[in-house]
Amino acid sequence: MIRINEHYTKLKASYLFADIARRVNAFVASHPDKPIIRLGIGDVTEPLPPVCISALHAATDEMADRATFKGYGPEQGYAFLREAIAQHDFQALGAKIAADEVFVSDGSKCDVANIQEIFAHDLRLAIPDPVYPVYIDTNVMAGRTGASTDGRYSGIVYLDSNAANGYVPAPPAAAVDLIYLCFPNNPTGAVATRAQLEAWVAYAKQHGALILFDAAYEAYIRTPGIPRSIYEIEGARDVAIEFRSYSKLAGFTGLRCAYTVVPKNLKARDSSGNEHSVHALWNRRHTTKFNGVSYPVQKAAASVYTPEGRAQAHALTEFYLGNAKLIRDAMGKLNFPCIGGDNAPYIWINTGRDSWEFFDLLLNQAQVVCTPGAGFGKCGEGHVRISAFNSRANVETALARIAATLR
Repeated sequence: MIRINEHYTKLKASYLFADIARRVNAFVASHPDKPIIRLGIGDVTEPLPPVCISALHAATDEMADRATFKGYGPEQGYAFLREAIAQHDFQALGAKIAADEVFVSDGSKCDVANIQEIFAHDLRLAIPDPVYPVYIDTNVMAGRTGASTDGRYSGIVYLDSNAANGYVPAPPAAAVDLIYLCFPNNPTGAVATRAQLEAWVAYAKQHGALILFDAAYEAYIRTPGIPRSIYEIEGARDVAIEFRSYSKLAGFTGLRCAYTVVPKNLKARDSSGNEHSVHALWNRRHTTKFNGVSYPVQKAAASVYTPEGRAQAHALTEFYLGNAKLIRDAMGKLNFPCIGGDNAPYIWINTGRDSWEFFDLLLNQAQVVCTPGAGFGKCGEGHVRISAFNSRANVETALARIAATLR
């Protein structure tokens, strides 16, 4: 009989959001007369920017004409999109990123999950807690960890993120190899200052480590001086890979488009000490296992960089940040300590009680879905994450229900 990859058996019983869906579906089945409002999973609700719709239609029309029809495109992405990304997302910030260092994909979740494939199995990992579960689960699947004990896997250096450090962990005292960072952070909404990111780059240089920097929410940064990219930090090209997405920038959760930046001067060694280009390794993996994002979707993504597109995408993020402010203000009035919501679409709330208990309270009494912090790690216990992704009317209704439940 065929054998399984036994590392999968070390995973927790279910993925966080699958567990949430199970509880919500059970409530809906038993209470069909009580409509729920979902402020849990980070899925957008508002329509695509008009410029993206126009680009999709135009590209679809091109596919109907033999002269402009597109078949397989370059796996790394079309030049028109890669060049726009390099120019507007990096060079405009003073970051020296070239178009051929950009790899277009169908989602940052896929990229942050897949990138670990090109690295050795015995690397020492540093991962924040609380954290987006994909960082940990994919390394468990790959066999880089031991079993889970008391909610944590052996083989991982957990970087505690809490109120004492502003939910931004400092580099550990011990040397590690592969570091996962996410700013603005999911789930806490915290942002890292330039000085804090400089400390991480310096640490990576000192220890020969690599930073995997998830910047999926950079479009929500509003505080002046907060870096939008790790490559704004001197020397980061030597030690960092960055991931970005159009999902939260322009509402592409249903279209699927993102990209990863791998600088060409980024090096890693094999067991014999020979240097290899990480860019070349990722290119080999990408072109072997991925067939490219569709032409119409890439044209829609490129339209975001036009003057109209930039204005419309900014308006979309402003709308969600408006929701976030309402949520944070409302929870503050109920005397719950909060962070996030100012530079991120998530509000991280200290509930002072078991996080799944609080989740069930809001679901059963207010018919509002949040995300229990315990699902993001041991340090998430006692917290919940509330997402700003919904209509203004639904957010206002949800907050009224929450207030009535918690007062």
